[in-house]
Amino acid sequence: MEKIQGRVWEFTDNIDTDLIIPGRYLRTFNPQDLADHVLEGERPDFTSNVKKGDIIVAGENFGCGSSREQAPVAIKTSGVDAIVAKSFARIFYRNAVNIGLPVIKSNIEAKDEDIVSVDLASGIITNETTGEIEEFEPFKDFMLDILEDGGLVNHYLKTKD
Repeated sequence: MEKIQGRVWEFTDNIDTDLIIPGRYLRTFNPQDLADHVLEGERPDFTSNVKKGDIIVAGENFGCGSSREQAPVAIKTSGVDAIVAKSFARIFYRNAVNIGLPVIKSNIEAKDEDIVSVDLASGIITNETTGEIEEFEPFKDFMLDILEDGGLVNHYLKTKD
C-alpha cells in the first residue's frame, strides 16, 4: 500500500462528518449500508459512480464535526483508497488511520477525473493529468504497517503473537 493511484473526486473546504454520512443513517452497523449513502448530500452522483481505487481530494478541515467513526468507514467501504486534503480534523484523521484509510495532508490541485498517484513512503504526490508534483511528510514505517494491515486492530492482532 505504499503507492496509490486513482481517479479524483474533488471536494471543497469544511466537509463535515454530517455531510459524509448523515445521522439518519447511523442506525446500522453494516459498512455497506453506510457506503450506500456516503456524501450523497454533497455530491448526489458520488455513491452511484465511485469506484474501487478512487481518491478524494479536498480543501481545508476535511472531516470536521462529530467524532463518528462511521464517516471514514463509509468512505473506505465505498471504494475510496485515500483522501488528500489541505487539512483534516484531528479525530477524523485518527479514525481514518485506525481503520486503514490513508489520509494525506497536501496542497495538490486536482479536479474531478484527474489521475493522482501518491507514494506514502517517499512523500510524493503527483497529479498525473497536469504534471503537478507536491511533497508531503512521508509516512513512517509503523504507519505504513498499520495501513498495510488494514487498520490498527488488524495490525495489533497480527503483531500480537
